[in-house]
Amino acid sequence: MSNSPLSDAELWAAIRRNDEAAFTALFDRYWVRLYKTALVYVKDREESEEIVHDVFLNIWNRRNLLEIESFPNFLLTAIRYQVYNRMRSAKSPVILAPEGLELAEQVDGNAGEQHIMVQEFEQELDKYLVQLPKRCQEIFYMSRVRQLSNQEIAGQLGISKRTVENQITVALKHLRICFKHISSFILMIYLLK
Repeated sequence: MSNSPLSDAELWAAIRRNDEAAFTALFDRYWVRLYKTALVYVKDREESEEIVHDVFLNIWNRRNLLEIESFPNFLLTAIRYQVYNRMRSAKSPVILAPEGLELAEQVDGNAGEQHIMVQEFEQELDKYLVQLPKRCQEIFYMSRVRQLSNQEIAGQLGISKRTVENQITVALKHLRICFKHISSFILMIYLLK
């Protein structure tokens, strides 16, 4: 829980006036509770962190539009909505294969085309990554390409783990918006690579 003596309503009023310190206080007050709630549903620590960060990023981005009377209720609903959306979008695409042909044979059968698709995806990924601030790009690269933990990244860059988490959240949100037009099959191929 945050040590801020301000109520949720007072913090929200300050947030609507673009007060980042008030936003941080609200984030600190509810982060653990929301993380635990998300973890119950998705059973994955990193994804739970991303869900919580997405909720707070959405609140910050829509602070001038949202009318929130009860933060505990609003945040619980927002977490459940994020979890539901992720579960719905994570469902595997249906691939119809001719009878007797295994899925692995079907996927492996056209490796050249898959390789080209992966290259095109990587080029598009690079194109969207350069739109992010340099530090955000660097943190995303360290996390997703070099496979470093958030703690390792924070140690190497001399920043807090929370800053690393926030930057990764910003990058993922940006890429989700940019890649809405990419089919889940291409993403699946890339992730299996």
